[in-house]
Amino acid sequence: MRAQVLFSQMLHSEGTTPRPFKTQDSAAKMSVDPMSYEAQFFGFTPQTCVLRIYIAFQDYLFEVMQAVEQAILRKLEGVPGCGLSPVQIRKCTERFLGFLKGRFDSLFGKMEQLLLQLVLRIPPDVLLPEDKAQETHPCSEEEFQLLQKEIAELQEKSKAEACAQQALLAELEEQKIVQAKLRQTLALFDELDNVGRDQGTSDFRESLGFLVQNSRKLQSIRDDVEREGKRLKVA
Repeated sequence: MRAQVLFSQMLHSEGTTPRPFKTQDSAAKMSVDPMSYEAQFFGFTPQTCVLRIYIAFQDYLFEVMQAVEQAILRKLEGVPGCGLSPVQIRKCTERFLGFLKGRFDSLFGKMEQLLLQLVLRIPPDVLLPEDKAQETHPCSEEEFQLLQKEIAELQEKSKAEACAQQALLAELEEQKIVQAKLRQTLALFDELDNVGRDQGTSDFRESLGFLVQNSRKLQSIRDDVEREGKRLKVA
């Protein structure tokens, strides 16, 4: 009832050209406590949840005020001789919205405290299932520091092992390449051995000597052909 009276007084007050009806970008002051343990349980920070609730309420409030303004404009269209212009209606609507938003922010600040302290907070004596081991295996600060140190050393060893594994894999790839080349060489030797057998030599050394002898003969024939060609050009 008080809000209706206030809005009626605003309608009859003088005003200038109002700004466009827009959403306020202010939000309730969120708690500075990170609440990381609660975030571990919920999967989101309680402050994020409260902020989204605030934004949803605020958006709904603006939508309601826009609907109220449109309803007032439709009602005034049927009133003959009405001296109120849409500009005055808009300014009064914004003033009334500012009043409601101030009250809303004040109430939401209290609701935020209740949500963060009583609803979205894990009591200090409660452990999450993944932390139950702390009850059966409690440790002092010194033991915790030793565990942290041991974990760091294990991580360093793990990195060293990973580097060594990468080096071994690279060496294995090189060995595969060398092995493939050796297979090619052995295949070539087998072909040479088969050629020697075709020529009547069963020993590989004899086959190799036969091939060397034939290659020398071919080289001698090539030299003779080159000399004969030069002689013919000179003649």
